[in-house]
Amino acid sequence: MNLILETDRLILRPLDLSDAAAMFAMDNNPKVHKYLWQNPTQTIEETIKTIEYVCSQYERNNIGRFATILKETGEFIGWTGIKYIDDHIENGNTNFYDYGYRLDEKFWRKGYATEASIAWLDYGFNQMNIDIMNAYTHSQNGASNHILQKVGMKFVEDYLDKDSVLWKWWQMNNPKDN
Repeated sequence: MNLILETDRLILRPLDLSDAAAMFAMDNNPKVHKYLWQNPTQTIEETIKTIEYVCSQYERNNIGRFATILKETGEFIGWTGIKYIDDHIENGNTNFYDYGYRLDEKFWRKGYATEASIAWLDYGFNQMNIDIMNAYTHSQNGASNHILQKVGMKFVEDYLDKDSVLWKWWQMNNPKDN
């Protein structure tokens, strides 16, 4: 996949194996996983498998989560992007576009998630012509819930996952369809 998006401060590019060490450091942090099933990655091999899986999504769906790089330093700060959910059921849905992100703790509260979200929603609606973008967040993740609302996503409903954990379901219609 050769898509690269840029914002004022970020480069959004496909994940590759060179991101494994930085991604492992992020996903090994229990604070990063506080609202993500509380299951931090334990080995870099797990991270490599995740990157390989994301790369297979690029081939299968021509989209997926992307490495998010700070332009100023070249640092991997996390991943952001659109994923086509066709590998599981979420809130009774499958075969839908989902927007999501995960940032390393040291890059929280700097506006990067909002900046990347705006770029991805623009790309999804204007280049991919997606009709409806979905997202889901842990109900207690105030920061992520705030960001999704800030970028124009609308809260639809609360739902329980298979482990009876409460999540929030968000959606945004393509602005061109209004």
